[in-house]
Amino acid sequence: MVATFQDGLNQIGFDSRNVAFEYHWAEGDYDLLPWFAATLVNHKVAAIFAGGGPAALAAKSATTTIPIIFSSRANPIRLGLITDLKQPGGNITGVVSMSDGFVTKQIKLIQEVVPSAELIVVLVNPSNPNNAEETSEAREAQALLGIKTTILEASTSRDIDAAFAKAVELKVGALVMGPDPYFDSRLDKFAALATRFAMPTIHALRGFITSGGLMSYGADLADAYRIAGVYTGRILQGEKPADLPVHKSTKAELAVNLKTAKTLGLTVPQSVLATADEVIE
Repeated sequence: MVATFQDGLNQIGFDSRNVAFEYHWAEGDYDLLPWFAATLVNHKVAAIFAGGGPAALAAKSATTTIPIIFSSRANPIRLGLITDLKQPGGNITGVVSMSDGFVTKQIKLIQEVVPSAELIVVLVNPSNPNNAEETSEAREAQALLGIKTTILEASTSRDIDAAFAKAVELKVGALVMGPDPYFDSRLDKFAALATRFAMPTIHALRGFITSGGLMSYGADLADAYRIAGVYTGRILQGEKPADLPVHKSTKAELAVNLKTAKTLGLTVPQSVLATADEVIE
């Protein structure tokens, strides 16, 4: 994602020769975000890019003057980042990859691949401010799709282990992971656990299938980060965040790993493969 963000900056004429980068990674520990944001403010940076809603909220709390550019899958109005997409006002703007409905779509896709599943687990991060919406979607999907769902929570590596163990105990047919920055940073772990427990699993990030996961469906974050890089470059050139409407991206991508499907004894319907953006055979 860093590379695609920098690609966007490059389009405006910025690279390592004329701009210095300072990176801070919370690795899913959202409690670190306010400290990182305060550090950047103390360093008097020219702009702050926040990847994810929690990071953007921390940056907004830390400064009202330094430009903030965010990339979020959660509705930024609902999060309290801005009040209007077209006129964000203040010192903040960015890109939103609207994830509303994505959990429902994930459940539908995994149900098509595992039609025998009588119970599907939806894993959410209770530390994520978008947690309530994902939980609501899972419950609505239960009525809409006629399949039983249950919610499990994880915000640490140990929680993830426990969630998979609980899913096996409940004899669930499949596991769905809602969009979350911490979950994005644990692709290899999720893939390893899904393999260990022979659990059909769908993640929100495309990289999950290259780590050995079965399926992914979610926002095209690479494209969102590129656009955020363009916005950052424009702001560095003198434009004001208040004058840049929040870019709304509706681009989603579906990826399938047929090798993993074969290992799990699953046949992916042609209707799913026909709409996939990437298929590993």
